[in-house]
Amino acid sequence: MSDTKRVTDEEALLLHSSGRPGKLEITPTKPLTTQRDLALAYSPGVAVPCLRIADDPSLAYDYTAKGNIVAIISNGTAVLGLGDLGALASKPVMEGKAVLFKRFADVDGIDLEVDTRDVDEFVNCVRFLGPSFGGINLEDIKAPDCFIIEERLRELLDIPVFHDDQHGTAIIAAAGLVNACDITGRRIEDVKMVVNGAGAAGIACAELFCTMGVSRENIILCDTKGVVYRGRTSGMNQWKSSFAVDTDKRTLEEAVAGSDVFVGLSAKGAMTPEMVASMAAKPIIFALANPDPEITPEEVKAVRNDAIVATGRSDYPNQVNNVLGFPYLFRGALDVRATTINEAMKVAAAKALAALAREDVPDEVDAAYSGRRLRYGPDYIIPVPFDPRLIVTVPAAVAQAAMESGVARKPIVDLSGYRHSLRTRLDPTADSLELILEKVRTNPRRVVFAEGEEERTIRAAMSFRAHGYGTPVLIGREEVIKEQLAAMGQPNIQFEIHNARLSDANRRYADHLYRRLQRTGALLRDCQRMVNQDRNVFAACMVAQGDAHAMVTGLTRSFGVAYEEIRRVVDPKAGEPVFGLHLFITRNRTVFIADTTVHVRPDGKTLADIAMGAAAKARQMGHEPRVAMLSFSNFGQTPHPNTDPLREALAILDSRRVDFEYDGEMSADVALDYQLMKRVYPFSRLSGPANVLIMPGLHSANISAKLLNKMAGGQMIGPLLIGMDKPAQIVTMGASVNDIVTAAALAAHDSLPW
Repeated sequence: MSDTKRVTDEEALLLHSSGRPGKLEITPTKPLTTQRDLALAYSPGVAVPCLRIADDPSLAYDYTAKGNIVAIISNGTAVLGLGDLGALASKPVMEGKAVLFKRFADVDGIDLEVDTRDVDEFVNCVRFLGPSFGGINLEDIKAPDCFIIEERLRELLDIPVFHDDQHGTAIIAAAGLVNACDITGRRIEDVKMVVNGAGAAGIACAELFCTMGVSRENIILCDTKGVVYRGRTSGMNQWKSSFAVDTDKRTLEEAVAGSDVFVGLSAKGAMTPEMVASMAAKPIIFALANPDPEITPEEVKAVRNDAIVATGRSDYPNQVNNVLGFPYLFRGALDVRATTINEAMKVAAAKALAALAREDVPDEVDAAYSGRRLRYGPDYIIPVPFDPRLIVTVPAAVAQAAMESGVARKPIVDLSGYRHSLRTRLDPTADSLELILEKVRTNPRRVVFAEGEEERTIRAAMSFRAHGYGTPVLIGREEVIKEQLAAMGQPNIQFEIHNARLSDANRRYADHLYRRLQRTGALLRDCQRMVNQDRNVFAACMVAQGDAHAMVTGLTRSFGVAYEEIRRVVDPKAGEPVFGLHLFITRNRTVFIADTTVHVRPDGKTLADIAMGAAAKARQMGHEPRVAMLSFSNFGQTPHPNTDPLREALAILDSRRVDFEYDGEMSADVALDYQLMKRVYPFSRLSGPANVLIMPGLHSANISAKLLNKMAGGQMIGPLLIGMDKPAQIVTMGASVNDIVTAAALAAHDSLPW
């Protein structure tokens, strides 16, 4: 499935417009609660760092955020593949780039849209803003202006200036080329290459390939007018001229014949099967036009089964994705306060990516992409974007290259310590969640959306299918669902729809339910009525009887009601408690809270069981669990009958010899503030702040989760229903479409065989 089809226009617009418009906000990193806080942060306290910086400009890195800020700057003259849309229309892309910087490398990006097409005006605008930033990422600027702008700004500024459309693509492609040559038994110095597309990315790729060892005389550059040869005058510029070669070939078809490598940065259909057939043995084909490549891998395989193919698409192996490069390149450059991003740093990034692809793939990454075999070879020459090793591998290589090439103003003495700091810089939850979702994409499931007549449910089902998670099954009246689709402007969308009252499976479901409930006072006709009239019961029966893999519900009924309806049909897993788990994600930590939905006053054994289940889920999400049994009291400080189950749970965990850290009872501030914990309670078993909080009862758990969700400013996922024998998730009544999709995907993941 094409990435361009994974979201509808309406979904994209809704994301950008809902809540606070756009994708960014600025939040302070220092407390600003009291008058004293304000006096320190602003007048009169702010004068002190101002004077220090005036005396020594390098101190700006110590007293301001300059060292972690990258300006993402465009004039909108080449926005994605959409052309010259202007500065303002480029802003959503620049905001998106800032989000990627933060998400993948904890770099703060600020987007700046410069409303001019004049190169001199653009350069002057940016040069005078230079002191504000630690680096500059140029984006979506047409060629050849982008070459001139980058070159001049690099001369004028003493911070890294990097045009990602050129060098980002080049770095990832170079990494792939190194490995493709290795797999096909070629020396990079000997390859004969055709680069089709003489814009910013094409020229930059060719230049970096030369730096990596490709002979300039072995590269034939082509543009819309054909081969760039010596003596050609039409459509030439100084950058194309540097790749002009002596050849009698004039067309792309002639150039490709007998070549080892084709690199396309041009347009859909530029490469034909006939051209592929004419290439040398074991051809290397990088068809990087987006969203549609010059030729698809299927078309290549139809004529050559010995080819290595890369594209810019995530639905094919070997995706050349810039997100593998620019966040980590800037991370390394900023951390050594580099004055520029030079060729040595780009080569280091490319070689680091190439080397990473040859290493053994972590289990969690391999599991997520289980539809493919992530082992070094023709279908895996480049790491995948959500490989958690990238944040360590690439910045460290870039930083070291900056130091060795003499452009680092703050050399790193302890590289081992630096790698550790990189490893802990990002919260692993986002990567782990994406790996879970990728595993579902490679193992699509049938998921029942019980409240199929609701608009949010229908939109979630559309998104679930569009993202490739599987087949959504809607429960409801067909005519009502079709009316909703028509009102949404989607009358031609087709879903599998089941009307509980009219389904042919009703008798089978009722018999199943009757076998379960007949000794609890239910008559057969009671079970028939429940199946006919209760969509949650019907959906749960579908899952229990194997007609679907999982279900999601919750928009129209409280959690407790929905849970009781599902429990009529589905049991807990043998020997495990069912409980609710919330994930609260902030900028630099994730906290798991349990039990937030099921047990009102759990006893010691139940608390111990919940702790083990929550710890297992935390580990699955990429965290090493540190469990705290929460209370109003710390380690028996205030003896009370309400703290007895917590101490009992601790003793049970001791007897079970579990493989995670745990302690308690303790108050929330002690559990989350490790310095406080070690100062006041140095005997605590935890080696860091707790990340799994086991609540003493449903009141405190549910209230805490909902307060955090509404007031704390992080992201909340959940409640996740843990411990059911058949996968089911219950969202809150106020859940967004995205919440429903995430819950459905997590339910689908729970149905996968382990």
